[in-house]
Formats: sequence, C-alpha cells, structure tokens
Amino acid sequence: MTTSPTRPLPAVQLRVPTDEDAHAWHAVFADPDVMEFLGGPAELSAYEEITARQRMHDARLGYCLWTLLDGEGAVIGFTGAQPWPAEKSWGPVGEIEIGWRLGRSAWGQGYAYAAALATLERVREAGVPHVVAMIDARNARSVAVAERLGMELAEEFTTPGGNPARRYELPLRDE
Repeated sequence: MTTSPTRPLPAVQLRVPTDEDAHAWHAVFADPDVMEFLGGPAELSAYEEITARQRMHDARLGYCLWTLLDGEGAVIGFTGAQPWPAEKSWGPVGEIEIGWRLGRSAWGQGYAYAAALATLERVREAGVPHVVAMIDARNARSVAVAERLGMELAEEFTTPGGNPARRYELPLRDE
C-alpha cells in the first residue's frame, strides 16, 4: 500500500450514516455517471433503507458502509464494509465486502483510496480475517483502487444481469 510521492492522501472522515445522510447520498449519487455500473440513480427510499441497514450493521458488527466526508465535513460518498447479502442468489455469500462510492466532484483526488485504507484499518480492528470487493470489470476507477490496496484478483465472472465482474480478495491477518 503506497501513496503518491507527489500528492499526499486527502483527509477523510467516516461516520455511521444518519437519517439525513440518506438525503445527502441521494443527492451525491444522482449523477448517472456515478451510478453507471450500479443500475442508474436510485430513489430516496433506497438510501433511507441502506442507511438504516448500515446503522444496524455498525451496532451489531462494529463496521458498516460509513458516510464519507471530506476534510471540510462535506458528504462526498460512502465507504466501508458489510456482509454480502444472503438473499442474493449469486456472489460471495458469507463474505465481508468492502466498497466505496463517491460523488463525481470527488473523483480523481485520492478520496476512494484514502477511505478504503481507513476501512481496512477499522475492519481489521473488528477482527475480520479477510475481505472481498465485487467490482464491475468495466469500472476502471474501482478496479484501480482495489489493485492499489493490494487486493488480488480471485475470479472473473458474469453477473446474473449479464455484466462482466471481478471478485478481489485481501487477507487482513494470517488465516
């Protein structure tokens, strides 16, 4: 895990999502380019459900998808970890997936990498032995973050929706 010799990582803050963060996420992720690999922009109700679920994860597990704030405290996205949903008929059921999603204004500034490093530190402290990242293979930005974190490509596959995808893995301790 390295940082650029010419540019330090930006300051990031992570917090458990609040009810208000559902509105912030809805606004930040309303850009079709941000949601290109995720089915397009979602309704506010989807973010209300997601933020409520993340508060439950944090209370039960000690980690979740945290609201990502820049150095000035503005919401720029989310990052974190959560169990892969057991109700999905595909994917790494039982695994802990890390992920990140940033608003377009935060792209290309190192926020995703800095936030992912903070996520790895927190889930390691929570005792998670390894994590996965499920990424649409066409999403070059997310692929680059996973590889910069030192994640290893474990599998290439096609999702039930017909999209090319990759599963990356990273051990967090000797297993």
